[in-house]
Amino acid sequence: MSTELTVNGEVRRVHAGPMTPLARVLREELHLSGTKMACGEGFCGSCTVFVDDDAVASCLVPVGHAEGRSVRTVESLADPAGALSPLQQAMKDADAVQCGMCFPGVLISLSALLESDPDPDRDDVREALVGNICRCTGYERIVDAALAAAQAAAGQGRQAEGNGS
Repeated sequence: MSTELTVNGEVRRVHAGPMTPLARVLREELHLSGTKMACGEGFCGSCTVFVDDDAVASCLVPVGHAEGRSVRTVESLADPAGALSPLQQAMKDADAVQCGMCFPGVLISLSALLESDPDPDRDDVREALVGNICRCTGYERIVDAALAAAQAAAGQGRQAEGNGS
């Protein structure tokens, strides 16, 4: 079976049964190893990706359900030259990453939050992380980094306004 979908801005045709989990297709056929597969039950959040504009557990999404849709993985967050997104940079600066298994899903979940609410508070960030299990960090550095990224983005927006942009 063949399915066409847009992955990180590029139209891709994949050859997998329509019920094959999207996470498996991303990792094994498209070699996008940023998407992690841990629980395979939609519980841990490590496989979170955007399908259209919704953050979803890709281990639960059959690739056939993604036919004709836009999928964005953690690989899409950095720019094509490799510069980290403000959120990724804030996570690096806060030393928020430990083992890395949960982190792609955390980044997607927090990206979804910041896209929908550019000025979240601590409770908003914690709520956005509810579907992401991290056994290493204790979450505080992750929350701090997400808030720092939001503040940095707000500062860039104010600078652009001041420059007449």
